[in-house]
Amino acid sequence: MGKMVVSKALFYAVAVVAVVLGNSLAVSSASENSKVNIWPMPASVSYGGARLYLASDFAFSSDCESQILKDAFDRMFAVIKQDHVIDANFSVFNRSSLLQGLHIVVSSPNEQLQYGTDESYKLMVPSPEKPGYAQLEDSSGSVVFSRAEYITFLELGCRGVIFRTVSLVLEKCFEIVAAFFEVVLLIHRIMSVAVFLVYAYVLEQNVVGIKAPIELSQGHVSFLYVGGDVSHTAKTVYGTLHGLQTFSQLCYFSISRRVLEVHMSPWTIIDQPRFPYRGLLIDTSRHYLPMAVIKKVIDSMSYAKLNVLHWHIVDTQSFPLEIPSYSKLWDGAYSPSERYSAADAAEVVRHVVLVFFFHIYAQERGINVMAEIDVPGHALSWGVGYPSLWPSKDCKQPLDVSNEFTFKVIDGILSDFSKIFNFKFVHLGGDEVNTTCWTITPRISKWLKRHRMNESQAYQYFVLRAQNIALSHGYEIVNWLGGGVAQRVVASGLKCIVSNQDRWYLDHLDTPWQEFYINEPLTNITNSKQQKLVIGGEVCMWGETVDGSDIEQTIWPRAAAAAERLWTPYDKLAKNPRKVTGRLAHFRCLLNQRGVAAAPLAGSGRAAPLEPGSCYKQ
Repeated sequence: MGKMVVSKALFYAVAVVAVVLGNSLAVSSASENSKVNIWPMPASVSYGGARLYLASDFAFSSDCESQILKDAFDRMFAVIKQDHVIDANFSVFNRSSLLQGLHIVVSSPNEQLQYGTDESYKLMVPSPEKPGYAQLEDSSGSVVFSRAEYITFLELGCRGVIFRTVSLVLEKCFEIVAAFFEVVLLIHRIMSVAVFLVYAYVLEQNVVGIKAPIELSQGHVSFLYVGGDVSHTAKTVYGTLHGLQTFSQLCYFSISRRVLEVHMSPWTIIDQPRFPYRGLLIDTSRHYLPMAVIKKVIDSMSYAKLNVLHWHIVDTQSFPLEIPSYSKLWDGAYSPSERYSAADAAEVVRHVVLVFFFHIYAQERGINVMAEIDVPGHALSWGVGYPSLWPSKDCKQPLDVSNEFTFKVIDGILSDFSKIFNFKFVHLGGDEVNTTCWTITPRISKWLKRHRMNESQAYQYFVLRAQNIALSHGYEIVNWLGGGVAQRVVASGLKCIVSNQDRWYLDHLDTPWQEFYINEPLTNITNSKQQKLVIGGEVCMWGETVDGSDIEQTIWPRAAAAAERLWTPYDKLAKNPRKVTGRLAHFRCLLNQRGVAAAPLAGSGRAAPLEPGSCYKQ
């Protein structure tokens, strides 16, 4: 009888420890903790107080044979190592505190990257199944531990001597507390299923595209696309790429120990993006950007979990891209050395232009490339190689609406694009069109009268015809719209991507990072169905005042502020930007350490440090 009393006491003691431990994990995952320096903030985070060390032979393992994953792991390890010499005496470390590697679980070998590709992941450091490893997997469902795994999980959360003793007692007295454990396990299963259903609901909110465009107004602010149904692909490697980025932010190089460390373990992070479209626009017409610069931009985008590079390739000023179907178009480049040349790829059957390299480079980092040609305006450079595209020699834009050759050239460009850019969207611009040239050029004015069109109707005719050409090549279309139109667009049942000129234009150097952070894509959109039509947003790096010398510090860290707005669940976002200042400063310094010239937080965009001091205080 006495023994039974002791057992009951032990049972309740263990129950209290388990509940306390569980509560501490729940609290840390329910609110942002000042100790967590992850950017953007994940959907769910729990952590402990232990310190782990990456073994000298820290390695990658996975059941998925993927070169993308292998290359991503190598890149991740390189950026956390930062060229430091790791020469610690690993024999002095407790073996249980060493991480031998990172095990990656992917539910599908599909490596197709497209809009709607699943980007969720779950990261556990260390793994409850293999304590010597960290584990990264797509968050395809709930994880229900076996009894042995649950004990191991509790042990990993209890690195202190007292908690280790409790976990050992728990293991030895498992039979006594079995009834209690079954209740806990049942609750865990119910909660896991509930969480999974919530995530599944979020991921399955497909929205239907439209079949006809609306009237387009002028200005750079937001845009919509026209097309068919959206379908989510199977689980792929791309969620794990984001998980690798998160893991890289948990690792620190210890100067004193000369080893890579993971603080505050065990970590359990379950994450997925709030919006499927999180973009950055670069402009290679106003200033040519060397290929190495574009690659660095892509790398830095992956650090912030942005996933669409919107490439504004050509404009009034220059046409730097080779179009094989119309080889004189790139006569409109600034100079022969400021072009993106075309070359046959070293692949059987397939010939691609060199810019396809950017597409591959971006895909390996989980980033889609959306190409833009702006028509019918912003197209003066087209006529350098083909003057017949101009209304006249004295009035050179917009493109000649009356000339069939204009639409043949557009068809040739989009045909070549379809062999290069396999992202489902193409951007056709459509903004800031002054149609005066059409009315003052006699032959075009006669054409308008013959077809009973005014300038506005001719503009709509041009846009619709260009859209139909894009649709014939399998694209869905994006066009620029005017300021403050997001509410009107979604109220009409159309999908849109938000890019406010006053908040998310990076060339506006007087817009501080705080404004980028608080800019909410769903502002004044309260209807839940209409909210789902906002598929994301993008920050725009227009190129009038940037080139390879200053583009990075103009983009970062302000683009990172918008990246968190687009990735992190709304209820996890800070209501006051001051609360994330330290964490964003930490991320900015991390970018600097990785070779990205991110500017200080203090001051306007592209600002230089004001005075000597720590990176983390600027």
